[in-house]
Amino acid sequence: MPKVKSNRGAAKRFKATGSGKIKRSKAFSSHILTKKSTKRKRNLRKSGLIAESDCKAVKRMLPYL
Repeated sequence: MPKVKSNRGAAKRFKATGSGKIKRSKAFSSHILTKKSTKRKRNLRKSGLIAESDCKAVKRMLPYL
């Protein structure tokens, strides 16, 4: 059996935690930052976890995660 290719775009966006959950970064933090509050921008720096409903799709894109 040959190796399965990872989706490279997904590989750059997601990382696995120690417990096996999938970590993601928040969106809306790259530009048009002047109208966003400091509190909102600070919370966008933190990472989040993907929704349970998306786990199957992400694991299919990243077979070795």
